[in-house]
Amino acid sequence: MTHSYSLPRSTPEQQGISSAALSRFPDTVRERGIELHSFMALRHGHVIAEGWWAPYRKDLPHTMFSLSKSFTSTAIGLAVHEGLLSLDDQVISFFPNETPDTVSDHLAAMSIRHLLIMGSGHHQDPLASLNRTHGENWIKVFLHAPVEHAPGTHFTYNSGATYIAGTILQKLTGGSLLDFLLPRILAPLGIENATWEKCPLGFDCGGWGLSVKTEDIAKFGQLYLQKGLWQDKQLIPASWVEEATSKQISNGDDPNNDWNQGYGYQFWRCRHDVYRGDGAFGQFCIVMPQYDAVIAITSGTMQLDAVLNVVWDVLLPAFQQPVSPIDSDSEASGALQDKLKSLSLEPPVYECESPLGQEWSGLTYQLEENKLGFNTLSFTLESGSITVTIQNAAGEHQTVYGSNSWNVGSTSLLRGVTETVAASATWKEDNLLLLTHQLVETPFCLSMALTFEEDGLQMSISQNVGFDSMESSVIKGVALAGTKDV
Repeated sequence: MTHSYSLPRSTPEQQGISSAALSRFPDTVRERGIELHSFMALRHGHVIAEGWWAPYRKDLPHTMFSLSKSFTSTAIGLAVHEGLLSLDDQVISFFPNETPDTVSDHLAAMSIRHLLIMGSGHHQDPLASLNRTHGENWIKVFLHAPVEHAPGTHFTYNSGATYIAGTILQKLTGGSLLDFLLPRILAPLGIENATWEKCPLGFDCGGWGLSVKTEDIAKFGQLYLQKGLWQDKQLIPASWVEEATSKQISNGDDPNNDWNQGYGYQFWRCRHDVYRGDGAFGQFCIVMPQYDAVIAITSGTMQLDAVLNVVWDVLLPAFQQPVSPIDSDSEASGALQDKLKSLSLEPPVYECESPLGQEWSGLTYQLEENKLGFNTLSFTLESGSITVTIQNAAGEHQTVYGSNSWNVGSTSLLRGVTETVAASATWKEDNLLLLTHQLVETPFCLSMALTFEEDGLQMSISQNVGFDSMESSVIKGVALAGTKDV
């Protein structure tokens, strides 16, 4: 059972930081055109600044992507401490039924340690090209892939390796990663309602798929900053924290690249002698031991280096000041709080109405065959909102859009699971309706541009971030007779 626990709050000045300096962080994010969803800054264990860009909210979880790896590494460290396994255990010893008939020397030499340092010996991630919806045995895919390098000699970023490490622990315990972490880490930290995506075999994915709130990221970082100590209890051995966050393998030699500073056990070393957990599209847990500080960030951007650069350019100098309290500055502190409370991602705004909109309201359009599986689309105009209904194999999905504003609801249309969505509609031209879907528990924003023609429509769909090609897809539709006077 978890116990709800919030980190203590403080003014920046009480923790030796200038409110005016912190205020420059959201300003710089805006100036550089970076889409952040939240951030939280901690000093001496106190939250000194926090903000969510509406419609993102403090109470909603956010998908962590590869920041999940740092939690999986923690579970492995605890398992080592409890004697369940050793970092030097052979990987193949845990999977007798999935191991190939002929085991190469490199595969035989692969240990759990090699999985954690991204030094499994693979030249590329065996799961990188796997279609994760087809139900393959991911363990078998991983173990049957060529191991081109001697384990421990070659760094390859490898989510499959983390998946295998997490699966080993789950096979040993008979429970999920969340089951293992809950009494040991999550409950003591007050991390509630965490979820983890599962593989077709039913294991928590380990390398990705964890969803927690921004404050949960901050708590996790603070636990590591305190070398595993939390409220007088040693939750993680201090020796593991030191080992996991130290350079275990080289991953490049560019001194100006935050992805070339060395890699630990599922933690990245950074410039400025700090370390981080790191997830796709800008999910960060940055720990600064020498400044007694933690930064938690969620984002929706392809420019991960740009997010870190704002931290180094704006926040790092602020934390480098003397650690003792400084004089209070009520004016600067008030201005900072006002700024943080007013953060928002504004939807596209053009015109409130189209003089032609009523001509298409009530029509149903048959869509051509498409990879999204959309069959039909209809929409109705109402005062202050627009309702769009799309039918696919799972049934009808209705979304209500605020007119030039966000309307928060839920949808299962876009990714096959029910999720919170902030939806907005605006007429970009008299015959062009732009629909924006901000999936506020993820980094994703999906845009649908509907261009209405005499007897049909054209739908252009694009997304802000993703692993695949970001080119928009186009779907055409024809108005069905009988749905309105066509």
